[in-house]
This record gives sequence, C-alpha cells and structure tokens, in this order.
Amino acid sequence: MDKLIDKHIRKLPQNGVADNLIAAGGNMDPTELFETAHAMKGVCANLGLTVLAGMASEIAEEYRPGNPRRHSDAEVAEKIAEIETLYRKTADSIRRYAEG
Repeated sequence: MDKLIDKHIRKLPQNGVADNLIAAGGNMDPTELFETAHAMKGVCANLGLTVLAGMASEIAEEYRPGNPRRHSDAEVAEKIAEIETLYRKTADSIRRYAEG
C-alpha cells in the first residue's frame, strides 16, 4: 500500500486537479465548481491529504446540487485562494520528496 501511495503522491503536482478548481473559481460556474472540488476532494482524500480534502469538500458541498448556498462568491473565492496556497506548498514539498 505504501508503494501505491508513494507512486500516486509523486504524480499529484502534475495532476491538474487544483488548477481545475482554481480556474472554476475564476468562472464561478456552480456545476464546474462542484465537479472540480469533488474531484480534488477524492484525490486528496485517497492520498491522505486530509486538510486539502476537507477544504475541497467545503466547496463541493457549497455547490452540491440541491444544497442552499451559505457563502458569498467573495467568501468562496477566498476559500479557493486558501486551497491554492496550501496546494502549492504541498506540491512543492512533494517535488522535494520526489527528488530526494
């Protein structure tokens, strides 16, 4: 199992899942935000990146069809910016690990 996680965590910086969510945040398209946040939540949860998974889950639940909106677009944009910051730090750490 450790080898499997190692293999996939090394690929995360090239995955594009965070870039897709960030781009969706620029458009503020509800369907795109739900789908990209849900995908990021799954990828991060599978790799044990629980903080990022939780942050992405908040966005997914905000835009899950049938759920009422609880945050303004500005608040959502702020949350996405926080995700981007943590993701970039995580990806940089993974790159250093992979070089190691």
